[in-house]
Amino acid sequence: MASMARDLLAQESVGATLERITASATELVEGCDAAGILVLHDHRVESLAPTEQLVVDSDRLQERVGEGPCFDAASSSQGERVFRIADLSRAVQRWPAYAPQAHTLGVGSMMGFLLYTEDEELGALNLYSRKAGAFTETSETAGWLLASHAAVAFSSARTHAQMERAVSTRHVIGEAIGILMGARHVSEEQAFDVLRRYSQEHNIKLREVARIICERGGIG
Repeated sequence: MASMARDLLAQESVGATLERITASATELVEGCDAAGILVLHDHRVESLAPTEQLVVDSDRLQERVGEGPCFDAASSSQGERVFRIADLSRAVQRWPAYAPQAHTLGVGSMMGFLLYTEDEELGALNLYSRKAGAFTETSETAGWLLASHAAVAFSSARTHAQMERAVSTRHVIGEAIGILMGARHVSEEQAFDVLRRYSQEHNIKLREVARIICERGGIG
């Protein structure tokens, strides 16, 4: 687990970090056949780094019927940060639409962990087994430890990616301003005002306007 934690922080992108998280779940958590990370956007589901199609199918099913354990784990309003379902076929009362269809997909048992830090909630790490009763208390402890490390690594990777995008955006905008200053013989402030007006008038993001200028050497 310690080696895995170091490995997570060493990944070079958000995508690579998420793939390592879900792969680690299948390697380190006893009984885990497949894993994925579910992120909720209102009631729309985003499946991240699924290790098998089963994960995607389950996520889409929960989105379609509007219920399910991963919904509960990913939604802070439910108040649950960990769930363990020993036998999905017996969870019909709680998730009457999801449970029978998920069982048909081949899901026997499940666990889920809210991925969160002190500052933000990131989604849920969900683990699947094709067998009922596959997950034990030891499995749950291992999953919780993995989720704790995963949340920190996920948040760190995302913050790093956001910083890289911000630096890249500033660089592109600065280059575009320089091109406009030279082409139109205007000040830096006036060149930026040209960028801003074009962005507003054409409903195009400022960064995209800057990219067009850099590619074309100007705008009409």
